[in-house]
Amino acid sequence: MPKQVDHRGRRETIARALWRVVEQRGITQLTMRAVAQEAGMSLGQLQHYFASRTAMLSFAMDFASEQTSARVHQGLEKLGDRPHPRDVLRLTLAEMLPLHADARATSRMSAAYALEALHDQAVHEQARRGLTQGRSLVEQLIRQAITDGHIDSDRDPATETNLLLALTGFTPLIELDVIEPQDALAAIDVHLDRLFSVPQPREEEQWPCT
Repeated sequence: MPKQVDHRGRRETIARALWRVVEQRGITQLTMRAVAQEAGMSLGQLQHYFASRTAMLSFAMDFASEQTSARVHQGLEKLGDRPHPRDVLRLTLAEMLPLHADARATSRMSAAYALEALHDQAVHEQARRGLTQGRSLVEQLIRQAITDGHIDSDRDPATETNLLLALTGFTPLIELDVIEPQDALAAIDVHLDRLFSVPQPREEEQWPCT
């Protein structure tokens, strides 16, 4: 019988090799030949799976997003049934920062992808769709937290979503050793504490005079 080839597995191997090239050498050194060498295959073998650098990069970015989502899902399982939305948001933000090896690889991949998107319209559209979808999920979570009374109803969901996602801007500060990872997490905790601090009714509002 002919040998069965795991084509999905091969593509994931190529994607991980691409991550390593980006992480170790930078986006300027990202060529199909460099990725093929890193993956331990010939350029022809790589081109069997990806006809262009853009196609290879796009798959690697999608795979990076899948891996981030998988790590968030695993973290949510550890939080148990019906986790508090604050914990969900903290976990999500933490996994978007380069705080461990896997997250660092996908974070650098995301940075490289964003740079590529500035000069390639097809990549730009794909990146925009992915970011828009991710932002929408965060906003849905915040809206639900407001509905459930975890966040003050006076808060604007769109603005709070933008502020939360802005916290991923800690990435270059961590990568360039400007701040320590625990400093970023401390700032995230302070922001979340403020966001989920619901003002309590004043005493006279709780016990109106009759």
